[in-house]
Amino acid sequence: MNANAVVEVAVPRPLRTTFDYIVPTTMAVPPVGARVRVPFGAVTVVGVVAGHSRVSDRAEKAVEDVLDETPLLPTDLTDLARWLARYYHHPIGDVFATLLPAKARRGVPATLLKEVVWHWTGQEEAGKLARAPRQREAFERLRNLGSIFESELAALALTRPHLAALVDKGLARSAVLAPRYGVPETWTHHLTAEQAAAVSTITATLGTPTTHLLDGVTGSGKTEVYLRVIAEVLRAGGQALVLVPEIALTPQTTARFKACFGAAATLHSGNTDTQRFDVWLKCARGIHKVLIGTRSAVLAPFENLALIVVDEEHDGSFKQGDGLRYSARDLAVKRGQMLEIPVVLGSATPSLESLENARRGRYARSVLPSRAGGASMPAMRIVDVRGLRLDRGFSEALHGAIDRHLDAGGQVLVFINRRGFAPVLLCSTCAWYAACEHCDAKLTLHRRPDRLRCHHCGHSRAPPRTCPACGASAFVHVGTGTQRAEEALAERYPDVPRYRIDRDTTRSVRRLEADLAAIREGRPAILVGTQMLAKGHHLPNVTLVAVLDSDAGFLAADFRAPERTAQLIVQVAGRAGRAERPGEVWIQTFNPDNANLMALTNTGYAGFAANERRVRADARMPPFSAVAMIRAESRVESKAWGLLGEILGTLPAGAVEVLGPAPAPVARRADHHRCQALVLASRRADLHFALDQLEAAEPKAAGVRWSIDLDPIDTF
Repeated sequence: MNANAVVEVAVPRPLRTTFDYIVPTTMAVPPVGARVRVPFGAVTVVGVVAGHSRVSDRAEKAVEDVLDETPLLPTDLTDLARWLARYYHHPIGDVFATLLPAKARRGVPATLLKEVVWHWTGQEEAGKLARAPRQREAFERLRNLGSIFESELAALALTRPHLAALVDKGLARSAVLAPRYGVPETWTHHLTAEQAAAVSTITATLGTPTTHLLDGVTGSGKTEVYLRVIAEVLRAGGQALVLVPEIALTPQTTARFKACFGAAATLHSGNTDTQRFDVWLKCARGIHKVLIGTRSAVLAPFENLALIVVDEEHDGSFKQGDGLRYSARDLAVKRGQMLEIPVVLGSATPSLESLENARRGRYARSVLPSRAGGASMPAMRIVDVRGLRLDRGFSEALHGAIDRHLDAGGQVLVFINRRGFAPVLLCSTCAWYAACEHCDAKLTLHRRPDRLRCHHCGHSRAPPRTCPACGASAFVHVGTGTQRAEEALAERYPDVPRYRIDRDTTRSVRRLEADLAAIREGRPAILVGTQMLAKGHHLPNVTLVAVLDSDAGFLAADFRAPERTAQLIVQVAGRAGRAERPGEVWIQTFNPDNANLMALTNTGYAGFAANERRVRADARMPPFSAVAMIRAESRVESKAWGLLGEILGTLPAGAVEVLGPAPAPVARRADHHRCQALVLASRRADLHFALDQLEAAEPKAAGVRWSIDLDPIDTF
């Protein structure tokens, strides 16, 4: 063996160091970013070369196999991995593993699949598919999209046999080819003056590390701005990455981008492992020019990435909730800085952090203050329900408004951010309530089938026939979820089509698209749903949005809860009045004098943000401080508290402020006891210094897991 040939390898384990391995003289020295198979303990693992050394006193074992002759991870991603490990104080081995698709982690060769694409021939089905509903569905999707790539089949809930049947019937043709990207010679939409200014501002910074905040009201045409800027990127031979918060938004976004550029790739949890690896590789080799994806797509490799767009940048879905707890939005900004390319953050309700960065001149800000096409913003009305008798969450005044809009041919959207039938099943005789056996949480009652479900750990059981405590059968349902709201509407409006859209009804993109397609036909209808309805869906015939309960979010203990609540209300309100008819938003509340709610309804999101900014500044909370949440959990409660106390003892006195330790809001989840502490610093450098001291101490306790969540988005 050649003792001078040593590589540093990041192994796929939650370890905060790399390991040195000797490269046998029979092997070529693998480059940084290549995968290698190495012995680790009693097993063999696939790791990533993170660096080279000429000498090492730690190298005792040898590389067994080199899997990549050229780097699988380009230099910018290996640099990014090291930054991620430092910034989020996360084990380097786990960081590198997070960057790789599942098949790459298993050592599968990096070979490209042949891409099959199906095109619509232009022929109508004319009854050929009358007895083949799945083929008819495939045909309708193909006709709407124009073309479908094999990598998109899983996300669209389609299969090869259905498309092959369309080929046999002359309704489709297939080909094996690389995606062909093009740029429109003419544009069908005319830009408003504000849109044109935003496009000009952003395109002027191509090739520079500039972050733009595109602050546009709902319906103002932010996507049109994205398309025009990406067109300039493609003309120059570059690639673009578009991040969206939810998989449910990916098909409609992809359809629009494909219609504009001829092709677009997608990367999200709906892809199979094979598809994810193939898309990942084709982006790395420059074959895919436009990638649309959810959070993890920000980690994809590119040959010539020239622009990153983060749509709905405020959305909490961009924050990873476990493992490497990164923010895809913040990581997009960092990646733009490292690659010296612009990043566009778009939202109708920008996060307070992004607004503050724009205020301090760190971000360039473009504002789209009005809706495209001249549509007016909906009028907001607060409904004081104190002392009123509600029918499963509905006031009589709200029912009157629903009657009026349905009679006028409009559609009504009822928003309640709580799925299920009722949040609490309560015995009216002794006050017993159904609680989860594994969490400190109440069970939510669901209908069809009747089940009590825990929304924290997933545990479920049948509801009892009699009270386990007193034997009575006098149960009451406390609170309203989407199922109960739908029940109330079904009784009052039996002849009006109803669509419930939440996690229980919309487990597939196909079901969601079918419901949205029926809704867009324009007939009077009632939509009931959670925040899934608030995210970017175009519902032009909705004229009334009803928010059943605005109080829970504004009064929650989490310091970010008012911001999330205001964003949800504005986003869901943005579904109203997008066509010729003006829209209304009715917000029911038991607390009509709440300062945040008054600011939101009187002066819009900008007024709310200004009010909440003052609250955050007074409390020295983000964006006026740097924050990390330290959590510990164990099946043995005393062990979790003991280790958390030890962890907090490692933090340097005076450098940071510690709030806690305290029980987590859900103190026991899935039989694990959970406690936490919030660590604040006025300077981010002080926070990182304190967390560096914590890492160096390497606190451990058998049976206890602990984590650092930098820039947390909630306290749960």
